[in-house]
Amino acid sequence: MEAKIDNFSCWIKDINPESLKKDFKQILLSSGFGLLNCMEHHFSPQGYTCLWLLSESHFAIHTFPEEHKTYIELSSCNSEMYDRFLVLLDEYKECKNVVK
Repeated sequence: MEAKIDNFSCWIKDINPESLKKDFKQILLSSGFGLLNCMEHHFSPQGYTCLWLLSESHFAIHTFPEEHKTYIELSSCNSEMYDRFLVLLDEYKECKNVVK
């Protein structure tokens, strides 16, 4: 077995912690990832970080409300699940638009 990690990151416009957590939990599950744990932190006065430990690596969300954008990052050692995630993310981005 070859050691390989696929990585993806981008900026999106949604900065709402509740919708981000809900939407990306569903995208991860629909991609087939095993969700082992979820840790989150709400910063004062604003900002949010959420990290999922996956059976196949990890996924992170970091909001930057003052700039009206969110950074997402996926690392995965399962290429099939990673590819499914990217397809589902494309559908999500049609609604939420990626920040250029």
